[in-house]
Amino acid sequence: MTNAGANTDPWLTRWLPLLVERAREGPVLELGCAAGRDSATLVDAGLHVVAVELSSEAVTHARVRVPAGAQFHCQDFRDPFPLPADATVGVVLASLSLHYFEWAATLELVRRIHRVLRPDGVLLCRLNSVNDLHYGGRGPSSVTGRDEDCFYLFDGFPKRFFDRTAVEQLFADGWHMHHLAEVTIDRYEHPKVAWEVVLEPRPY
Repeated sequence: MTNAGANTDPWLTRWLPLLVERAREGPVLELGCAAGRDSATLVDAGLHVVAVELSSEAVTHARVRVPAGAQFHCQDFRDPFPLPADATVGVVLASLSLHYFEWAATLELVRRIHRVLRPDGVLLCRLNSVNDLHYGGRGPSSVTGRDEDCFYLFDGFPKRFFDRTAVEQLFADGWHMHHLAEVTIDRYEHPKVAWEVVLEPRPY
């Protein structure tokens, strides 16, 4: 077992049977693992994790938190995924990590996730909601100069915020959406509002 400590955001628990089923003997590709909170949950469920995180400090914490059962790679996950050439996986997990980019870059990232998933695979992700008012859902300043893009600077970082229509547009091509719900996350100083999405790849 990993030394994960108290989990104040046990959102993965309900999805573990599905993830174990779809991963089979292969790894879970986790995009944006931060300090390894979800990585620990996956490893404790018997899954192997290949995780990507941009922050070297977060990767250091993740390696301490999950000393076995996971590989942590410090890189931008817009770069090639740290998998063997032409490898596919049964599960991609991206919790609060797909919303930092211009729309075209976000679409391309989703297409790359589609390509790396097996036909019976699953993508589980969480995305910022436009109703996430404590963490930038109404600005203060648009990155593109167009408020309708819902792509704002918050604490010095660009963050995209989604309404239901934008989530559906992001996954309109090549995906079957099994689950879409707006949820409240209670692990931060203030409640955070996000979209929780479960998808399967479909042929384009």
